[in-house]
Amino acid sequence: MKFWRGFAVLLLLGALGVVGGSAWWLNRPLDLEAASVEVSIEPGTPPREIAQAWVKAGTQASPLLLYEWFRWSGQARKIRAGSYEIGPGVTPIALLSKMVRGDETLAVVRLIEGWTFRQFRAELVTADALKPTTAAMSDEQLMAALGAPPGVSPEGRFHPDTYAYSKGSSDLAVLKRAYRAMQKRLDAAWQERAPDTPLHSADDALVLASIVEKETGIGADRGLVAGVFVNRLRLGMPLQTDPTVIYGLGASFDGNLRKRDLLADTPYNTYTRSGLPPTPIAMPGKAALLAAVRPDQTKALYFVARGDGHSEFSETLAQHNRAVNQYQRKK
Repeated sequence: MKFWRGFAVLLLLGALGVVGGSAWWLNRPLDLEAASVEVSIEPGTPPREIAQAWVKAGTQASPLLLYEWFRWSGQARKIRAGSYEIGPGVTPIALLSKMVRGDETLAVVRLIEGWTFRQFRAELVTADALKPTTAAMSDEQLMAALGAPPGVSPEGRFHPDTYAYSKGSSDLAVLKRAYRAMQKRLDAAWQERAPDTPLHSADDALVLASIVEKETGIGADRGLVAGVFVNRLRLGMPLQTDPTVIYGLGASFDGNLRKRDLLADTPYNTYTRSGLPPTPIAMPGKAALLAAVRPDQTKALYFVARGDGHSEFSETLAQHNRAVNQYQRKK
């Protein structure tokens, strides 16, 4: 009897030792091979493979111990797919909690107001840990993948903003968010249009907003710039805006707009053709959208850059010519 009592005590002490050792390990910071360790977990990855992935990535721990901790905790099935990063001081308890919460490591890509779609696609290619699933797609194929109607140009159809994403995400996912955001912004702006606007559709507003975005150096001038273009549309005057001509020149534009360029007829040459160009020429922000549908009230028909970011607005051609001499030709 004494023997069995002693054996039971030894078992109890051994169990307490295991528990104590486990508690010590679970609360001890994990050793890392680098300042930070990253792991991307795909949906459906088994807990054992997740433990192995952390060790392969540079976490100096037994993959078996990690796996048993995940399993023993009862939360192994709650681990969320995503991209995770840990640094010094993270314990096994904190690691599991991070994955269960879905506390992912996010990267960001920024779409700038006034960028063309070509610039946006180039930015996606260089974005951190973003899968280039659309790299081989044509513009038409990409728009079809987004669910856009046939024939819709991608230009101007993506809302400029900063987009956060999980590392390892598809670039198509970011494009979908930007596309839907622009649809939402455009619809909201169109609902606020002035009753007497000469624009016939939300798409017209998007085209005009893209021109306003490219023509505005200072935000305070945006409403007046839009007002000039709206006045011209009402009168049937050509818009005569350089950014549309430059867009029409495409890759052949060398940074110097010449007189022959202004005379070369293209669908985007607003010197040779009246009305709006066939598509937007850039991606406008919210302020440009609102300026296009509800511009400042003005009688101005002309404007010229002053050289300080602002524009000088004129009601008559004679006034405009004087402004050009003053600010551009320095006469």
